[in-house]
Amino acid sequence: MQLIIRKGEPADAEGLERIEQACFSVPWSLDSLRRDLEENPKALYIVAEKDGCLIGYVSVWNIREEGHINNVAVLPEYQGKHVASLLMSALIRVTEDSGVKSHTLEVRAGNAAAQHLYEKFGFRSVGTRPNYYEDDGEDAVIMWRIGDPEQREEES
Repeated sequence: MQLIIRKGEPADAEGLERIEQACFSVPWSLDSLRRDLEENPKALYIVAEKDGCLIGYVSVWNIREEGHINNVAVLPEYQGKHVASLLMSALIRVTEDSGVKSHTLEVRAGNAAAQHLYEKFGFRSVGTRPNYYEDDGEDAVIMWRIGDPEQREEES
């Protein structure tokens, strides 16, 4: 499978909305995605494209050297094929190159696969947000990644 990993742009909003609807019970609206892509200077989207169609993406807001990851989503038929790993790797590389020193996100407490993915990139659980998700009241696990874990080990 040949993928193109690139920076998202406003023209991607409809493709992102399709991914949102396929992946989330409470998806971001097309209008919200467009506004974020067009008007939010803190927003960065990295997309995965195959045969001219978006199949996944990750979005982050750079807030004072912290990357607040909003969504990591891959169409169901492409899950388990390392697309999310490629997206996370690209996101971390690009944001750290631009000065981001740490990353944070919330993930469903019951989503062990996503938690495992984030742990591979050095994220660690630091707490929970009870009843975080609107649709079913599930708790969120708060995860943080402080810089490059391998680099931290070398510095110790």
